[in-house]
Amino acid sequence: MTEQLIDDFGRRVNYVRLSVTDRCDFRCVYCMSEEMTFLPRAQVLTLEEMGMIARAFTEMGVEKIRLTGGEPLVRRGIEQLVDEIGSLPGLNDFTMTTNGASLRKHAKRLRDGGMKRLNISLDSLDPERFKQLTRTGDLNKVIDGLRAAQEAGFERIKLNAVILKGRNDDEVLDLVAFARREGVDISFIEEMPLGDVSDHSRDETYCSSDEVQALIEHRYPLVPTTETTAGPSRYFRMADSASRIGFISPHSHNFCSSCNRVRVTVEGRLLLCLGNEHSVDLRAVLRRYPGDMPALKDAIRKALPLKPERHHFTTDGDVQVVRFMNMTGG
Repeated sequence: MTEQLIDDFGRRVNYVRLSVTDRCDFRCVYCMSEEMTFLPRAQVLTLEEMGMIARAFTEMGVEKIRLTGGEPLVRRGIEQLVDEIGSLPGLNDFTMTTNGASLRKHAKRLRDGGMKRLNISLDSLDPERFKQLTRTGDLNKVIDGLRAAQEAGFERIKLNAVILKGRNDDEVLDLVAFARREGVDISFIEEMPLGDVSDHSRDETYCSSDEVQALIEHRYPLVPTTETTAGPSRYFRMADSASRIGFISPHSHNFCSSCNRVRVTVEGRLLLCLGNEHSVDLRAVLRRYPGDMPALKDAIRKALPLKPERHHFTTDGDVQVVRFMNMTGG
């Protein structure tokens, strides 16, 4: 019988988010500062170490792996890692979160490697505003990347939009209309208080999922659904479209009671919760005991009691966690 990872609150961990790089070709205002210092190569997990971690987790009952960053597609050799993870037995859902800018180059190869779904970050449909929010991004490249992903035949594609009051909340209906036209899903995300951002005041830009939902329902009545992708999104349907509307609401609709996720940072820290710093150094285990799968599994198993019952994010602009999202992994 396959081992299962059960935390101290009876929650089964069957989903791992694996960060493959802290680097990104964008500098999104809610994710990182404009001038970033990235990790030296020696501190970053090798692709072989990442593959071993993925295999350990699947052998311990994990059924879903998502590759995150930074931007995963800037990691050299990413296709080989995708091939390795995509062939692991017992993995039912293999996906990636990407900014989409490099999908024209990589989409077909990712799909051929066994990746089933994609999440593409898209916070604005206005080229100038998109450039302001991402600091370096080209909207046309992202839209072309979406087209490439559609052509590659992914089972499902979802857009992710972080909504900031006064910055892009006036585009909510436009983003829904775009998702409907493209036949993709879209999730609206509340900004998370990770890292000390200088671009804006989080207490002023916070926009709750309830506010976003109310904006949408002025035009598109939403019907709740029990559908899930094993992540934190709460999904809704529209009567006249196959596109699903999701809400990820770490503030307004805390999802901790059903949390089935852990994260592995690019440095090899096993984070048991997005909202605190409790972690175990898997890189140290991998490098002290090279190739020793039992030692790695034992470290993972012993880390589970560190998973807290819930996080305690606030919306007043206070930074609860000092690491930026690019360090955490999506």
